[in-house]
Amino acid sequence: MKKILQDLSYAETEVLMLSMGEKKFRAKQLFEGLVQGKTVSGITSLSKALKARLLEEYEDEPVKIKEIFHSSDGTEKYLFELSDGNLIEGVLMKYKYGYTQCVSTQVGCRMGCKFCASTLGGLVRNLTSGEILAQILVVNALHANDEEVKGRGKDARAVTNIVLMGSGEPLDNYGETLRFLQNVTASDGLNVSARNISLSTCGIVPKMYELANAGIPVNLTVSLHATDDETRARVMPIAKAYKISEILKACAYYFEKTGRRYYFEYTLIDGENCDETHARALVTLLKGKPCHVNLIRLNEVKERSLKATGEKAAYRFLGYLEKNGLSATLRRQIGSDIGGACGQLRASYLE
Repeated sequence: MKKILQDLSYAETEVLMLSMGEKKFRAKQLFEGLVQGKTVSGITSLSKALKARLLEEYEDEPVKIKEIFHSSDGTEKYLFELSDGNLIEGVLMKYKYGYTQCVSTQVGCRMGCKFCASTLGGLVRNLTSGEILAQILVVNALHANDEEVKGRGKDARAVTNIVLMGSGEPLDNYGETLRFLQNVTASDGLNVSARNISLSTCGIVPKMYELANAGIPVNLTVSLHATDDETRARVMPIAKAYKISEILKACAYYFEKTGRRYYFEYTLIDGENCDETHARALVTLLKGKPCHVNLIRLNEVKERSLKATGEKAAYRFLGYLEKNGLSATLRRQIGSDIGGACGQLRASYLE
């Protein structure tokens, strides 16, 4: 596998061009072309000779859209193919305020969460920062001419919000994930505000502290899914390594360093964590903390035995939290008719 130009910052692209005997303005042409989602061979401002030299060492198209699935609610699911033939997936959710893209950080996952299809085949490999970024670049290019996008202004890009919540655990690929965050928020890159980026983790506590100290105040979201360690360990093996009390301390530190409230994802699993006793325990655990709870009705994975709670029970759970002063919402189910949950599309395709 060749190297990936999308791994480079603008300054590093300049260094590359100068090392190849090119003028600095070539770096601008190359970098801007890549940010627009073009392949190396598709950047018309570069000479054929320069492109040929680049393609000897770098991938032309590190991430390409292999298939697109359209949901009845407007959500789009992508099956991406990497240059080594591996597959990952992503989701684009369209809202009035802009488009939110869910991106993958690994091929597969080794965390073993029982409600997630991404982990069924284990971890294949980490993505590079450029492979994470390229998922966004190709979707931006795909939707560049949407009326909604053009209506936002001359230099508007389709993807306004980013969620690191696709296949893989971002903090298990910490170095490349951090580099991606640095590049995607750079003023000479896509210049996405950290406030418009959410990172979801199953709770790798040491890396949560590192992220807090990194100086990029993204929205930190932790998969909680239980109020005690024993219950959590039944669905999330990571709970055997880090206790809920340790996660809460790391979240408090994140708030202290960034000033940003943190979020908890709580997937409602029938017969497991969704009666009034669990709701009461969740209030006791989190009330008074600068956090918000995203309740999620389980997106069932056919290889697992876990079942989703009913809609009435989900709203009853939400009502109890709100009545007792906990900030919470029930996430709208989107993309369920196209395998919207993490890993479902890749798993079915490989099968």
